[in-house]
Amino acid sequence: MITHHPWRIAHSEASLGWGGQEHRVLAELLGFRERGAWVALLASEHGEIFQRARAFGIDVKPLDVAKAKYPLSALRLRRWLMANNVQVVNTHSSRDGWLVGAAARLARVPLIIRSRHIEVDYPKPWVSRHAFTTFADHVVTTSERISNNLISTFNLDEGCVSTIPTGTDLIRFSDEGPKAELFDKTMDGCPLVGMVSVLRSWKGHSVFLKAARQLKMRDVRVRFVIVGEGPMREEILRLISVHELEEDVLLSGFREDIPAVLRALDVLAIPSTNHEGIPQIGLQALACGTPVVGSDTGGIPEIIQNGETGRIVIAGDAKQLADAIAEALTEKKATIRMADRGRVMVEREYGIAHMLDQLDRIYADHLMNACS
Repeated sequence: MITHHPWRIAHSEASLGWGGQEHRVLAELLGFRERGAWVALLASEHGEIFQRARAFGIDVKPLDVAKAKYPLSALRLRRWLMANNVQVVNTHSSRDGWLVGAAARLARVPLIIRSRHIEVDYPKPWVSRHAFTTFADHVVTTSERISNNLISTFNLDEGCVSTIPTGTDLIRFSDEGPKAELFDKTMDGCPLVGMVSVLRSWKGHSVFLKAARQLKMRDVRVRFVIVGEGPMREEILRLISVHELEEDVLLSGFREDIPAVLRALDVLAIPSTNHEGIPQIGLQALACGTPVVGSDTGGIPEIIQNGETGRIVIAGDAKQLADAIAEALTEKKATIRMADRGRVMVEREYGIAHMLDQLDRIYADHLMNACS
């Protein structure tokens, strides 16, 4: 049983967007505050997470990551960290990782965590290594693949790297509850296949739309929905037109009712082409009992185990994606069995409490036993 410690924890996030990474940061802040910790967020005032954290009553401090101001900003952050007796600093993006990591080192913060949510390349590993060593005591990733890549790239001590996927709110995400009204399925009886993600190029929307086109050409009766906002919106609209899918694809924009959206889907597709850790939406879909088809990139196969908890296809292969979607819709008994196994797995291994417990152990190991 985990003892809840009243840690003093500050997270930093330079991103202005609102995707899985930012959801994770806010979940950690709220989770540890509920356990009695003092928590704070260092972030840009223009970032969505800054506004949301402040709305939840979390202490927020504006963060300026302009490189020209690094020396002065680091000294100011040092004073703030010391004045607030911060015990744990957790950085999440590259720009804040360098700045806040350096400030935390200057302030002699006992534990500096460097979180890595996505898999990326490091063209100058001899430089990047400092972000995970000089300015970090422990590295936390969201998937084993990311952990293994960092260990091999930077020759890190395996004992100072932990894989902790983002926890899922098992009360909010469940198979019981309302379903969102997307396409009016009652009119044509078509199953609904969707993507739920920030609209970024590597999320695989172009592959998804090619697969949708193939299914339409095969006369497979299905409707498609894309949920989210982001920089790829205009390109996605263009591709919908190119593939003549205007009557078949709904681009719904950003929605807050993601559990209801997932319950409305017959299949969730995660066709990411790279950069993916363990996607939160995959865990959330499984928790809702929604069948998942995912690509073989990043940490997706760690939760969508082919033939066990879902179906896996080669990243970027639209034909395979179309085939897997069609199979998920027609082989209903097998699909339901996979979804049921996935739901049990999430409930057992991927709840928010489990995530917080794992982080708490890391904090305790360093702060109470002094990591050597």
